[in-house]
Amino acid sequence: MIPCVTLNTGHAMPVLGLGTGSSRTPEDLPATILHAVRLGYRHLDTASLYGTEAAVGAAVRSGAVASRADLFVTSKLWIADAHPGRVVPALRESLGRLGLDYLDLFLVHWPVARDDDDDEENRLVPFDMEGVWRGMEECHRLGLARAIGVSNFSAAKMAKLLDLAQVPPAVNQVEMNVGWRQEKLREVCAANGVVVIAFSPLGAHGSDWGSNAVMESDVLRDVAATRGKTIAQVALRWLHEQGVGFVARSFNKERMKQNMDIFDWELNEDDKENIMQIPQRRACQGEYFVSPNGPYKSLQELWDGEI
Repeated sequence: MIPCVTLNTGHAMPVLGLGTGSSRTPEDLPATILHAVRLGYRHLDTASLYGTEAAVGAAVRSGAVASRADLFVTSKLWIADAHPGRVVPALRESLGRLGLDYLDLFLVHWPVARDDDDDEENRLVPFDMEGVWRGMEECHRLGLARAIGVSNFSAAKMAKLLDLAQVPPAVNQVEMNVGWRQEKLREVCAANGVVVIAFSPLGAHGSDWGSNAVMESDVLRDVAATRGKTIAQVALRWLHEQGVGFVARSFNKERMKQNMDIFDWELNEDDKENIMQIPQRRACQGEYFVSPNGPYKSLQELWDGEI
């Protein structure tokens, strides 16, 4: 039901994933994820930060699919572990929480590193991109992660990583939706065989940092009314037509089902032209990683001007 894209490792990744990162996760999260799997979701996205790895692992091991190979599981390296000597141990810890032998995709969550010392002001330290990536490559070599990639990397940071990588990143997972199209980044990734995965494809509407640019868009409302679709379906269909993957976070069973119903119809040229007029603004700015005493002293430095 959900098409796949082939990563540079040769592995197939379902283009639609179920996101599990939320400050409002349901108490019955394992059952909710299991319901998604039974609906047809085959890509489950988690992270050390989210605290949902155990629930994802329970769904994978539930017997809802014939074998582990039928599910694609993504997790992420948190900034406290973004140090060369911590990468492999951190992945082993994630696998322990998941109860799995390997990940299909392991991502560096942010190009940020933190030391957990007692000095709150100086916890953010320079990110050793090459050293961390060598650790990611070791995870791949050991078979602990079938594919490796990054998240929240700007086009400039992607170019730097591609220059030093011996095993190229397969994915860059970034904020992307009709209100933040990421055209510069997508150009760099496309030229180097890196698949872009969109998080917050619906703008993280209602979250403490999200945007109303998607779910309250008059343009999308008009397209949805004409098509007999929901605003969310139009937003996800637009992403699919850009050739990217996307991780949609919903714990509502009906919306989970609706989010899958985007693959057997198309936007027309007028729809696409109107969507291109939607104003652009990055919602997830990462201001918590900017500090006068840290390596990134401004949002411009964190995003290399891509804000």
